[in-house]
Formats: sequence, C-alpha cells, structure tokens
Amino acid sequence: MKFIKLLTASLVALSLHAADKDHTIIVGVSPVPHAEILEFVKPKLKDKGYYLVISEISDYSIPNVATEDGSLDANFFQHLPYLEEQNKARGLHLVSVANVHVEPLGFYSKKIKNIKDLKDGAKVAIAYDPSNGNRALRILEKAGLIEIDKNVKVATVNDITKNPKNLQFVELEGAQIPRTLDDVDIAAISTNFVLDLGMSVAKDALLLEDANSPYANIIVTRAGNENNPKIKALVDAVLSPDTKNFIITRYKGEVIPAF
Repeated sequence: MKFIKLLTASLVALSLHAADKDHTIIVGVSPVPHAEILEFVKPKLKDKGYYLVISEISDYSIPNVATEDGSLDANFFQHLPYLEEQNKARGLHLVSVANVHVEPLGFYSKKIKNIKDLKDGAKVAIAYDPSNGNRALRILEKAGLIEIDKNVKVATVNDITKNPKNLQFVELEGAQIPRTLDDVDIAAISTNFVLDLGMSVAKDALLLEDANSPYANIIVTRAGNENNPKIKALVDAVLSPDTKNFIITRYKGEVIPAF
C-alpha cells in the first residue's frame, strides 16, 4: 500500500521533478531535529544535482513501510534497535546506511521538579516498542527506582523484579507520549519531541540517558538500495564536517553528532 495521502506534499513537490526521478530523493523524517538537519544539507545536494524532498511524518508506524514499498527513498527518524525490531515484527527488509546523531532519552514532568519527589504509585509513560521501552526502563533502573531481571537483555515491564514505589506504567506509541504529560507523573520522551514542545533537555530532564548512548539515529533505506548514487549523495551530504558543526552549534549538546 502506498501512503499517498500522508505524502501529498512530497508528491506535489516530486511532480515538479518527475522527469528526473534518479536525481530526486524523498526522505521521511521526524520534524525536529531530523527535518532541520536535512534542510541544512538540501543546498549541498542541489549543488550536486539532486533535489531533496523532506516529508515530515509524526506517526512512527508509517516511514518504514513507506520506505519498504518505495513511497520513500529513505527515512531518518529511528535508531538501529528499533529498526531491527521493526524488520523482524513486520517482515521488512531495511538497512541503516549512516549513523547521524544521538538524542538522549530522558524523563520529563509537569507535576514534579525533582525525581526525588516522585510519589508512591506514580504513573510513568514509556514507549511500548521493545527497544525504546527497554531504553526507558534501564534509565529508571540506573536511578534506583526499579530493578530488572539480570538475565534479560531487552526488558519489558514484566521483567521488573523490584518496584519499591509501586510505579504504574503506561505503555504508548512513542509519538503519543508527549501528549500524556498532563495525565502522568513522568514520561520518557525522545529529544526530538522535547524540542518540539519547546522544552530544554538540559533544564527540564529529571533523568537523562548517558551521552554515550548506543541509540544513534540513522538514515535507512531498502536492502539493495545502499549503493544507489542518490542514497550515497544523501549520506555524503549528511556526514559532512559542515553538517557536524551545524548539529553542534544548533543544538548545543541536546543533539550529539554520532560521526
């Protein structure tokens, strides 16, 4: 199934360049920072003879399927553990072609200012997908709020062995979690959504993933498409020294280059 309705803006833009599809690159992205990074490299690609179409998609269920079926040439919104889980769960054949940046996952709240104020029975929103759910639980474990079965590599709430504060977990699709801040006590939110909310990782995070997180955000395309000249051009533009400097300057540590 082609996601035509959700890619309307991209396809309108593409129609202007339909005569040269080999030099048009359609990429599905999260708005911040992914779209901003690609907007920065767009002139670089134009200089190389490529027209970049940036399709902003906030629903995580869409970009991988749209990349698999050819609606998108590539996507840029996820990390490798999430991609691997999606490939397995949905029978996809997608591959990473570049590590671009790390967005530290953190816990945020509108109800408390310090994690020490978290009450017994507090509601905690985390992602329901295995990779990001595990990621959030490991942050809570490191903070001493829960303990997880030591024999489990990818943990779920069912693998919690100690929960002294009787935390109540609400599992949701990642893009929905920021909307729960009024309803839960703390929520695990990716940096891209934090920036969308106008919040600050440095000022507002109650708990934050280490800067050496293995969850780098990646550019993804279909298996077999890795050596397509336009995919190579996209990767070269993104992994340039200028782009690295842009990420450092623009996000001031809230988004960290991974190349």
